[in-house]
Amino acid sequence: MNNKLRLYTFEDDLEKRLKNPKFKREWEKSEAGYLLADSLIRIRLSKKVSQRSLAKKLKTSQAAVSKVETMSGNPSFSFLNRIAEALNSKLILKFEPL
Repeated sequence: MNNKLRLYTFEDDLEKRLKNPKFKREWEKSEAGYLLADSLIRIRLSKKVSQRSLAKKLKTSQAAVSKVETMSGNPSFSFLNRIAEALNSKLILKFEPL
């Protein structure tokens, strides 16, 4: 018998949860923050930079970087630009019609 295990991914879970209208509304409110945090984590890790070393470059605390990555803070546009510069990347913010 072939018993291959399939990983249950975040995307699988999200797809299932988005079928619930209440969850979908709340997700849509927080999606921009999630996408920002996700892109920050991905670029930071791709450059092999720890939260601590990024914080040192920014002259801030590791906790401040963590708050952006966990969506538990409300970073200023200026702080986000400083993060982008420290990671030699470009910050892009835009509005899109619904």
